[in-house]
Amino acid sequence: MPSDLTFFQFLFFFIPGFISIKVYDLLMPGLPRDFSQAIYEAIAYSSLNFAAMSWMIWPLVTGNVLMVNPARGAVELMVILMIMPVIWPLLIIHLSRLPWVARYIVTLKRRPWDEVFSDRQHYWVIVHLKDGRKIGGKYGDNSYASVFPENEQIYLEELWQIDDHGAFDRKVERSQGMIILNTEIVAVEFFEP
Repeated sequence: MPSDLTFFQFLFFFIPGFISIKVYDLLMPGLPRDFSQAIYEAIAYSSLNFAAMSWMIWPLVTGNVLMVNPARGAVELMVILMIMPVIWPLLIIHLSRLPWVARYIVTLKRRPWDEVFSDRQHYWVIVHLKDGRKIGGKYGDNSYASVFPENEQIYLEELWQIDDHGAFDRKVERSQGMIILNTEIVAVEFFEP
């Protein structure tokens, strides 16, 4: 019985936190995480999951649910160990995007670059390069921008000529777009589509 207890302790106090951390890292890219150092963080998140789900865990631990209805017990274990640990980071990220939460409590955005490009909005952009050139283009559905922790890079799906007044003059014929590296970028201007 002690080995069973240790196994269940491991399940309840590590696995949910590990899943939550992995889901969060997938949704909010950051520096690579050293999981040998994150074990305590995983245990802390699992403990929060345990506290929030204790109303469902207690009948499982006392054996009432598993003996009376094993199928229900299996479903509840899946909810506790796998589904809720996926939902917690989604909920935290969603709440952090609410204006009053982001302003007064916490924001999860790391850099303005990530903030601007995270919503996948369409823009007309002028990229100012270090050599003084200006690259005009369309940032649309087929365009991409890197996210933290990668260096800033942008792929514009269409290139446009910029006239002497800084306006978009005409599309560059036969162009398939352009990747612009952060080492060349000084500034990026955004215009409504």
